[in-house]
Amino acid sequence: MSVSAVAADSSVCAPLAVLGRDVTVPLVTGGEVTYAALDYAASAPALQRVWDDVAAYAPYYGSVHRGAGYLSQLSTDLFENSRTTVAEFLGCREGDQVVFTRSTTDSLNLLAAALPADCQVFVFETEHHASLLPWRDARVTYLNAPRTPDEAVHTLERALADRDPYGPALVCVTGASNVTGELWPVRELAAAAHAHGARIVLDAAQLAPHHPVSIEELDVDWVAFSGHKLYAPFGSGVLAGRSDWLRDAEPYLAGGGASRKVARRPKEAGGGVDVEWHDTAARHEAGSPNVIGVYSIASACKALTDAGFDELVAREQHLITKVREGLAEVPAVRVLSLFGDDAPRVGVISFVVDGWNSSHFAAALSAEYGIGVRDGLFCAHPLVRTLLGSVPDEPGECGAPEAAPGEKSLNAIRVSFGAGTPDEHVERFVRAVKELVADGARWNYRTEDGRCVPDTGAAA
Repeated sequence: MSVSAVAADSSVCAPLAVLGRDVTVPLVTGGEVTYAALDYAASAPALQRVWDDVAAYAPYYGSVHRGAGYLSQLSTDLFENSRTTVAEFLGCREGDQVVFTRSTTDSLNLLAAALPADCQVFVFETEHHASLLPWRDARVTYLNAPRTPDEAVHTLERALADRDPYGPALVCVTGASNVTGELWPVRELAAAAHAHGARIVLDAAQLAPHHPVSIEELDVDWVAFSGHKLYAPFGSGVLAGRSDWLRDAEPYLAGGGASRKVARRPKEAGGGVDVEWHDTAARHEAGSPNVIGVYSIASACKALTDAGFDELVAREQHLITKVREGLAEVPAVRVLSLFGDDAPRVGVISFVVDGWNSSHFAAALSAEYGIGVRDGLFCAHPLVRTLLGSVPDEPGECGAPEAAPGEKSLNAIRVSFGAGTPDEHVERFVRAVKELVADGARWNYRTEDGRCVPDTGAAA
C-alpha cells in the first residue's frame, strides 16, 4: 500500500493506546482540557502495551549474565530474546550485531569510537546533532543542504569521488528529518556510498517509529535509533549492523561484561592485567545493562509489527494531510521544507508565523489550548538556520529562544505526531493556530530563564 494511495483513508486503524492519553492540564484562561501531546519527534509517549509488558516482568527483575538463580536466568533469556526481536524488526543480515545503548546519540558516538584509523566521514549539514557531532576524532566533510533527493545523491557521489586519500570512509545520513519530516533517499545514498568504497550508517530515530526499516533492503551498514522515540520509556537505544569495525575496536566502555578473561601479570613483569575482550555485542555493553529498557524496545517493536505498518502509515498520512491543509489556509504560516510540498514525509512539521516569536506562539498553544509542541532549533541548528535564511554566527541554543514575545525569533515551531495521536488533537491544533493568528493571544507573556511563560494573572 503506497503512501499516496492511503493518504486520505483514516479508517484503516484507530490510534494505538499510549500512556497519558487521558491526562488533563490547566489552562491560564480557566478550566482544564485533555492534553494534546504533539511533540512525538522529541519523545513519543510509551505504548500502553509496552508499559503492561514491563509491569508484568518487573517482579522477576534480575541482573543478566551474572547469576545461576532463576530470576537472573529468566532476565538473561528475556534480554537476549529482545536482541533477536530487534534484529528481526530491523531486517538484520546474518552476522550483523545488535548492540544496546542509551540512545541514538550514544549509538553514533559508539560507532565514532570504532572507526578505523584515517577514516573520513561524510555528513550533510541537515543532520540532527546526534549524527552531526560525534565524529570529532575523524576527518569530516560537511555537505551542504540539498534541495532535492537527487541533489543529495549527486552531492554525495561528487564528495566521495574527490576524497583524498582514498581510504576508509563512512557516510552518516538521516532517514527522516527531525525538522521537516521529509524522507531521505536512503537506498540511493547507500548505493552511492558502496559504489565509492564507503560505508553508511542510518540515523533512524525519526524513521523507525513511522516506517518499516530493513538493513538488508536499504543496504545500509548500520542503523541507530532510540527507544524513547519508538514508544518505549527513556534510556535505551540500538546500534545494529556490521560487526567487523565493532569487533576490532577497543570496547566503548571498559568493565565487567565486556571482558571475557582478565588475568594478573606476573609481578616480575611489572604487574598490571591482561584482558581478553568479547568479540560479540557484549564487547560494547559493559556494566549491568538496562534490561527493562531493552525489553521495552523489543515490546515496542512487536507492537508496531502487530499493528501493521501499512495501517499505521495510512493513518499518519491522514493526520499529515489534515495539518498541512489546515496550515495552508493561514497566509501568515510558512512551513519549512527542503524537498518541497510533494516530498514524502512522516508526522513532523516545522513552521514559522509572521509577526510571532516562535517561543511566544508555542507558549500560547500550551497555556491557552493545552497543546504541547516544541519551539527552537531542534538540535539541528545548521538545518534550521538554512531554512530560516539566517547566518551561521547568529545566536541560538537548542530549544531556547533568544527573543522576547513580539521580537524577531531565529527559531521555529514544530508539531509532531504518530501512532497514538487521535484526530481531535491535530484538529484542535489547527483551530488554535488559526485563532492565534486571527485574534492574538488571550494572555500576556514574559520571558523567564530563557523561555516564554504566561504572566501570572495578566490576561491580554
